[in-house]
Amino acid sequence: MHAIVIGAGFGGIASALRLKAKGYKVTLIDRTDQLGGRAQSFERNGFRHDAGPTVITAPFLLDELFELFDEKLSDYINLVPLKPWYRFEYADGEHFDYGGTLEETLAEIKRIEPADCEGYLQLLEHSKRIFAVGFTELSAQSFDSFWIMLKQIPRLVRLQCYKTVWQLVTHYLKNDKLCQAFSIQPLLVGGNPFDTTSIYGLIHYLEWAYGVHFAMGGTNAIVVALENLMIRQGIDIQLGKTVKSLVIADGCIKGVTLEGGQTLAADIVVSNADPAHLYRRIVEPKKQSWITRFKANKPKFSMGLFVLYFGTTKTYPDVAHHTIWLGKRYQGLLQDIFDHKILSDDFSLYLHRPTATDPSFAPAGCDSFYVLCPVPNLLGQQDWAIEGPKLRDRIVNALDKTILPNLTQMITEDFYMTPKDFEKNYLSEHGAGFSIAPLFTQSAWFRFHNRAEGLKNLYIVGAGTHPGAGLPGVISSAKVIDSLIPSIK
Repeated sequence: MHAIVIGAGFGGIASALRLKAKGYKVTLIDRTDQLGGRAQSFERNGFRHDAGPTVITAPFLLDELFELFDEKLSDYINLVPLKPWYRFEYADGEHFDYGGTLEETLAEIKRIEPADCEGYLQLLEHSKRIFAVGFTELSAQSFDSFWIMLKQIPRLVRLQCYKTVWQLVTHYLKNDKLCQAFSIQPLLVGGNPFDTTSIYGLIHYLEWAYGVHFAMGGTNAIVVALENLMIRQGIDIQLGKTVKSLVIADGCIKGVTLEGGQTLAADIVVSNADPAHLYRRIVEPKKQSWITRFKANKPKFSMGLFVLYFGTTKTYPDVAHHTIWLGKRYQGLLQDIFDHKILSDDFSLYLHRPTATDPSFAPAGCDSFYVLCPVPNLLGQQDWAIEGPKLRDRIVNALDKTILPNLTQMITEDFYMTPKDFEKNYLSEHGAGFSIAPLFTQSAWFRFHNRAEGLKNLYIVGAGTHPGAGLPGVISSAKVIDSLIPSIK
């Protein structure tokens, strides 16, 4: 029995390994020249950059992939706990260090707003209750039946998951700076905290439950370790090939056709492509179920990303491994990005300095950085050939005046990616950074199903399907299809 996996992001890699463990002959196909999907790796004259996720928050999900073959992740990867997890830098010069021990976090909260210490503990307890249901029970649960969804609604209502993340946080905290810090997590999976269902409030407890780690060598070191595991298990990896269409007969997938015209036969196909792209560009609409056509027609997409990579000819030892640099506006800026699709003059930034933990990312006496800036997706119709260079300069100048003094003189080997690159490189619809947005009406059964509707033996994993974006989400989506596909051993 031959299984083909389309797309070699973490969801596709995890699926390939799980299918191999079930006894299938597995072929993994990706259009880029590297494994990892968005977790690519770039090098420029001694400066290395991880393009994709920079934090590991549920390492046991990676452990499980090695344990399928009686191996250990720790034999290949050194995961280092970070402290702090994140540093928040505010426009007025104040900062807030989050993570470490609970006592250290409470001390930081007390320094900013003593009255919010008790509220934070209550928020953490609420997040724990959501986590117990949303992650522990449901992240690997298939939602291809509406009745499964209906059974969960009473519990989700009791957990107030009809509220947004912002509403949940502000119920417990009053200080605006702390509310921003503890509501920012949905942006890491493509959601607006003012629209995203508070189900995603579970991320808060997830970080406490398993910690926030960095892999020495970067996320790409994990990709390489998984690649070697696949090679040891005999998985056929084909890079630089793009799937153009699926071969379908009588509602059953028979194989895939590549852009060059080659057809590969398959008994099972797993797609790690953006599901909106899959149903709009690869599968003919007349061969889809009506519910699939409905979902693919006008979903709400996540924001786009402008990602600036650069090195510096000096080090910035006072800058944390992860910094969230917040601008003067919060809700208004997010409305511009998500609702109005406007590229504002102001911004907020996610700054990654891997050399804070792993100096090998840069030459001696230098630092390596990437800056992620949420921007409108391509529905905003910005001309990134014009806006890209201007936004690059605004970001560099803003950092120069704040946490990276003299950056304009010290920056070197810089380059960037825009939503246009996400559309071109990853076939992401509208250049969205995280596929469809994590709204309540686009979660669980309402999201693209892991088992395709109306098409036998087609399964879907990755950010646009259940349980959602982010490294834990996409790896968990492979666990969902593992429960659906029979073993042939």
